[in-house]
Amino acid sequence: MRCVVPVAAAAVVGLLTVALPSMAGSDVIELKDGHQLVGDVVAEKPGSFFVDLGFDIVRVPRDQVVSRRKADEVARPAPAPSGTSLDVDPTGFYKATDLKPTPVKDLVRRFGEAVISIETPGGKGSGFIINDEGYAVTNHHVIDGETRISAIFYENTASGLRRRRIEDVAIVALNPFVDLALLKLPPQKDMKHAHVYLGSIEDLNVGDGVFAVGNPLGLERSVSQGIVSTRNRNFEGLVYLQTDTAINPGNSGGPLFNLRGEVIGVVNMKSTQGENLGFAIPINYVKDFLRTREAFAFDKDNPNTGHRYLDPPRRLKAEAPAASAAAPKAGSGTPAGPAR
Repeated sequence: MRCVVPVAAAAVVGLLTVALPSMAGSDVIELKDGHQLVGDVVAEKPGSFFVDLGFDIVRVPRDQVVSRRKADEVARPAPAPSGTSLDVDPTGFYKATDLKPTPVKDLVRRFGEAVISIETPGGKGSGFIINDEGYAVTNHHVIDGETRISAIFYENTASGLRRRRIEDVAIVALNPFVDLALLKLPPQKDMKHAHVYLGSIEDLNVGDGVFAVGNPLGLERSVSQGIVSTRNRNFEGLVYLQTDTAINPGNSGGPLFNLRGEVIGVVNMKSTQGENLGFAIPINYVKDFLRTREAFAFDKDNPNTGHRYLDPPRRLKAEAPAASAAAPKAGSGTPAGPAR
């Protein structure tokens, strides 16, 4: 005997991935949380409808449904949920998706392996991996003037974190104007690179919760949490996110996450004259840098790598033109005419 179970979209997670290949004429229901139901719609009400999954019947609220189609129809991309702005890279170089709000401890467990420590002979900072090919983002000032770069991974194991060092990290692109750098980690046969998802600041509000993962003062894999203090803090013509999340030397280059686990900024500085005054480069600057990385491509033989945009020449100080030797002088018997 089947029972009718009222469910909200988020509560059907265990059922959403069920798709029966033989149900060619079944209904496919896309939900706002990104999951999918496949079954026969057996009844419809003004505020909901009932779906037969083959082993149970569930009630789905209409306000949780994004689209509905037949299984043999071509699927159309679902629009981004209201209030978000999903900016997907068409080349797939970086990853973006809509994630659900999740406790920080779970997000750290999920994305912590994508946060790395960057070490050079001159210091230590943080970074994060953006795709499964091993490309990573950090601050320009973390590796400025350095060519011997190492990355430290922290792998989750049953007994805790396992530290793993990778040498010969290559510099791919540098943009000193916004303090960003792109690195490439050499491939490892026995490990797959975890990566983060890049979010958006379009739906970011003052007071929203954020957290940072990094290596402050060499204290590896430290997590600190706070809120967005302001979205638009201007320094020297650039706009930064301001946060009261604890930021210290060593956090530079690490990710600032929202509470969905999406990277919304790159930590790069703090005020030394106050407390709880940290700053991060907004993620839209990061995406622009990644899209135009070839313009900032690193060349070890070029001291001005990548492209260096020079200031235009300045106008000379305005002054009267020098008198010509052939020009008659005023008072020599020839009237001085108007200047030409």
